[in-house]
Amino acid sequence: MSRIMVVDDAQFMRMRVSKLLIEHGYEVIEAIDGETAVQTYRSVNPDAVLMDITMPHKDGLTALAEIRHFDPQAKVIMLTALGQQPLVLQALQIGAKDFLVKPYDPERILKTLQKVLG
Repeated sequence: MSRIMVVDDAQFMRMRVSKLLIEHGYEVIEAIDGETAVQTYRSVNPDAVLMDITMPHKDGLTALAEIRHFDPQAKVIMLTALGQQPLVLQALQIGAKDFLVKPYDPERILKTLQKVLG
């Protein structure tokens, strides 16, 4: 069973994605912002991360860079709203493995995770 960390400051989005993943056999850890995500990643070492770009305290790009510095093999998929293409490109340059655009299509989430996890 793969362990996935879901990072989003919107509780509704975390719950929605977590529920989907749990229903498909994944173990889920949640984080409410980038700062918590970095700390949690270090202690839990998840198999993959689904992380929002825009969050308080530490945005997803900063958290991605810190996680990749700590673990260059980290498998991070960025979550973004429409119209954030420059941020998506920046995330991919930092080392994100892929990205998903809100609102999320459940099948796309699962396919992207399967691809990233190999």
